Amino acid sequence: MAKKVKTVIKLNLPAGEATPAPPVGPALGQHGVPIMDFIKEYNARTAKLKGQIIPAVITVYEDRTFTFVTKLPPVSEMIKKALKLQKGSGKPNKEKVGKLTKAQVEAVAKEKLPDLNTTDLEAAKKIVIGTAKSMGVEVEN
Repeated sequence: MAKKVKTVIKLNLPAGEATPAPPVGPALGQHGVPIMDFIKEYNARTAKLKGQIIPAVITVYEDRTFTFVTKLPPVSEMIKKALKLQKGSGKPNKEKVGKLTKAQVEAVAKEKLPDLNTTDLEAAKKIVIGTAKSMGVEVEN
């Protein structure tokens, strides 16, 4: 018999370095999930990706057990990595912090495609371009 799902929690955590401090502790604690069990398993799964932000989608069941899936880093993190940026612009419309080439847009789109809600590479590129613009990153035409 299938377990009854209580809730689904989505968290963006540093790979291999998650701690019980917020946001993990409060998010899992309120549903009665054993926090250290999750942290140990998450850190073990993401240890080789240290230095990146890796989203986890945690499914919590009625009996307080859980399963989770790790995703690829957010598009904004991939753009920052491609351009070696610390952060995006505070005023994206006025202050530009970098410039993405068509090749970089395509590379990010191809890498992130399995996590996006499309299978079309052109649509994926548009998602990447939109994220870049909201971060104050110019995109080559």
